[in-house]
Amino acid sequence: MPKSSKSKTSNTDGVSPSAAKLRLLKKLRCTLNFEKRAWAGGAERVAGVDEVGRGSLFGPVVAAAVILDPAHRIRGLRDSKLLAAERREELARRIRQCSIAWAIAAVDSARIDQINIYQASRLAMLHAVEQLAPAAGYLLVDAVRLDCELPQQAIIHGDALSASIAAASILAKVERDRMISAWDPVFPMYGLASNKGYCTPRHLAALREHGPSPLHRQSFSPVWSAPIPQEVLGFMLETASEVTPSDEEPVAAILEG
Repeated sequence: MPKSSKSKTSNTDGVSPSAAKLRLLKKLRCTLNFEKRAWAGGAERVAGVDEVGRGSLFGPVVAAAVILDPAHRIRGLRDSKLLAAERREELARRIRQCSIAWAIAAVDSARIDQINIYQASRLAMLHAVEQLAPAAGYLLVDAVRLDCELPQQAIIHGDALSASIAAASILAKVERDRMISAWDPVFPMYGLASNKGYCTPRHLAALREHGPSPLHRQSFSPVWSAPIPQEVLGFMLETASEVTPSDEEPVAAILEG
């Protein structure tokens, strides 16, 4: 009798693609090698650029650009996905304090729906680069090229390999988490404080039960295929009308933001 064999399409490790990717990222070493090559080639003010939130169902995609100071080494920089939240916050403070320049930019969900998430991610990164002061002279970008005349290098898994890109990923992640968590009291049914708008069982269940909010990405399949139409805006307006005078200004800011 012939021996049985595993299907060619099966995962012999028994791990999901996302888990396999995390394994790979953990093996990669985040260094200043890319920055050193750029400096050796005469580049000044090398900026790392990255974005976060590309796979989220809710809210903006957020990007950051960071020009590290060669004279101030920041230990522990690595892909933001591999860091605990407390460690990200600590590193974000050091990055803001010790870098030559840093900037953050966001592209909202409405714009994402207009131009698609890939183009929105590139646009957010470009806007972050444009806000740097002093300006960057050379770019290290995670995986993509930006529409600008600056010399640049796209690096696959750049946030796990380049210290500058890792720093940008950390700033972008911390800022986006803060932005999404601020919406949690307005849309408590989605569990935004914990899932940050990503596709979790609770989030999907809330979309099926309540439909999407105005800040969900309507072009994303789990959102547009929700069985209930967008009705949460009425909930927002009711909440705003019920606040006390002392609370009125913060709620208005949230609704406009």
